[in-house]
Amino acid sequence: MFSKMKTMKYTSGCLQIEQLTEKIHTADAIVIGAGAGMSTSAGYTYSGKRFEDNFSDFIQKYGFKDMYSAGFYPFETLEEHWAYWSRYIYINRYAGTQGDAYKNLLELVKDKDYFVLTTNVDHCFQNAGFDKRRLFYTQGDYGLWQCSKPCHDKTYDNETIVRKMVAEQRNMRVPSGLIPYCPVCGAPMSMNLRADETFVEDKGWHEAAARYQEFLRCHTGLSVLFLELGVGGNTPGIIKYPFWQMTYQNAKAIYACINLSEACIPAEIRKQSVSIAGDIGTTLERIKEEVYQNK
Repeated sequence: MFSKMKTMKYTSGCLQIEQLTEKIHTADAIVIGAGAGMSTSAGYTYSGKRFEDNFSDFIQKYGFKDMYSAGFYPFETLEEHWAYWSRYIYINRYAGTQGDAYKNLLELVKDKDYFVLTTNVDHCFQNAGFDKRRLFYTQGDYGLWQCSKPCHDKTYDNETIVRKMVAEQRNMRVPSGLIPYCPVCGAPMSMNLRADETFVEDKGWHEAAARYQEFLRCHTGLSVLFLELGVGGNTPGIIKYPFWQMTYQNAKAIYACINLSEACIPAEIRKQSVSIAGDIGTTLERIKEEVYQNK
């Protein structure tokens, strides 16, 4: 239905920054759709120095190139598997946000009627202070485990055991007594991440999905800003395509995209769109400065 139209990279003081600032201010509601680029802008990189600093022993042994792909490696023992994954979970879920991107975004929308839809699983929105009831993590959460089969639709908080795993692991292995098993069937636990058909959509997931749908229903036909941040082409059917469709169906809606390399808009909604090809964190900082200057 839609044909993409690529945008130019913005320059300092460009019109797009001013336009987006105004749309944030005047919108009746803001629906934020955040992908991996949002967290990358906040410092959550999965390769390079951050990966090398935290996984040098695994890199030396296996030649891993990045944190993400290494997570699929078939380790021979659960002790080694959880040594890797406990570090992975800790630095991406419990060590705290790094940059100001999330805090700046909250500063811009905290007084607005907003909702966040995200494919990110690092909990950065909640850690930055966003209202939990206005968040829908569609793809899971690094902070949750589930049965690997799964034999039931329930998830389990992992923070206490993950911290113990990180503190007590030696020679790239965690103590056997820390390995998590399903309390119902005894199978090994796995991450609550949407990687295949075993992903558990628990009660909290369904409640968040219902709140998101109700938010959209309550704002049908109003001036809604669909603000897409760092969404790539891996799962466009979750955020990008629905945002385009809802903008197309609502003449009062605005679609805005901030993306370092994939900022594009369909010709069909061009007049209702603002597209900025640039770093999300830098752009949000500039918008915040623009807001303060106009106060």
